[in-house]
Parts: sequence; C-alpha cells; structure tokens
Amino acid sequence: MTTPRLGPVRRVAVLADVHGNVPALLAVLDDVHAAGADLIVFPGDLTWGPEPQTTLDLILELGSKAVCVRGNADRAVVELARGEREHTRPRDPWMPAQHTPEAVEFLAALPLNVVIDIEGLGAVRFCHGSPRDDTECVTPQTSTERFAELSEGVDEQVIVTGHTHLQFDRLIAGRRSVNPGSVGLPYHLGMPGTAYWALLGPDVRLRETRYDVQEAVDRCRMTGDPSGDAIVGLLLNPPTPDEIIADAETRVFAD
Repeated sequence: MTTPRLGPVRRVAVLADVHGNVPALLAVLDDVHAAGADLIVFPGDLTWGPEPQTTLDLILELGSKAVCVRGNADRAVVELARGEREHTRPRDPWMPAQHTPEAVEFLAALPLNVVIDIEGLGAVRFCHGSPRDDTECVTPQTSTERFAELSEGVDEQVIVTGHTHLQFDRLIAGRRSVNPGSVGLPYHLGMPGTAYWALLGPDVRLRETRYDVQEAVDRCRMTGDPSGDAIVGLLLNPPTPDEIIADAETRVFAD
C-alpha cells in the first residue's frame, strides 16, 4: 500500500489508541479544536473498545480533517469480520458485530504509515507499532540498535508511534521518537480519567486532558462488552509504565 503524504500544515493533533472510549475522545476533541489543529491524526486502534461504531462515527464527522492509520486492533476487526482470524477470546465475535459493513471497509482501507509535512518539524512519519509492523512495541527504553533497524529505509527524522499506550518524546538513533500516549486506555501514573495526546508544530507538545472516567465506566458496563470488566479495571487501575516497558521490551512484538 502506498504511503499517503500530506501537507505542509502548521499544526497537527495526534490522538492514538482511542479504543472505543467515547467520553475521553469527546473531551480531547474539545481541547484539540481549541488548539486550532489543522489536521487530527489517529495512529491506530480506533474502535477496539466498548463503543466501536460511535467512536468511528465521531471520527468520520471530522471529515477531511481526520487522518487515520491502521492499528493491529483495526486489522483484527477486519480479519474477524471476514472470517480470516480464529475466535480465541469472548470479545472476538462481539467486536466485529458492533461495526457496520461500511465501518469494516473503512478500517480495511487504512494505510500502515502516513507522512505529513509539519511546520517546524518537517516531514513526520505516523504509524501504529513501527514503520515496518503494526505490532512492534516502541518504548522509552527501546535500544538504539532496534530503533535503527525498525526505521531503516525511512527518510523522516521524526517518527510518531502508538500501540504501547505510553506517552514519551525522546531522541534515539539520530531521530526523534514520539508517542502521544493513549486517549482511551493509557498506561500511566496519573489520575484515572486522564487522556493523553500530542500537538505537533512547530515543536512537539505532549498534552493531557481530563474527562469523566465514571461516565466511561458506566457506558462500558452498559454495552455488553465481554471484556468490560477488564477495561474498567484498566481505566481505574492501569499498569505502570515500568511494567509495560519491561513486558514490551521482552516481547518486542505484541498483537
């Protein structure tokens, strides 16, 4: 699939790993609109959560202002809907049934990478896991050697990833590695009800938005999501960044 290239633009908001958390998404979008972003990039894992279709509807309402990248969970929805993936968890038959056929086709058409020319930063590459694989885990402790390997052949000096639900901004292997954190299911030390995102241009600004986590919990429990109890646990008592980093760096790839 050809990598879409957009820009130049002044300011880009980055909202990764929404995971079907509608209250968090709505709160962040309010802050994004106030910040005057020209584009809103969603680096994957849009709908795999309690309210998949509502989440996608909100993103589609943004029209051409929204730029979406494929995450491994988006790919999973498509594979499950098309019978290309075996059901191994209770959520597997439930999740694709929450998407319209049009939603499945939208997710199926998402690119693995998008490049946007941003004022002050130049060309920035957006992906979910890494430029080469939507399941690769990039963390604040990813080695110089592995980062050089996963970015081989990539021209852009700024690479924005998601997937690990950890917010960070670091220089590594001669490049800038940025993760905006997760909007809908962050792994963090902050208060429950904190959504994480980033604003790019002319520099990188890591942002946080408070939202009503009890509303998210209540809505999750009303949906019938088979993984609802686990999601509520992660919203109210998430794993720490150190726990996630240790696990991710051991596995490297996680679907």
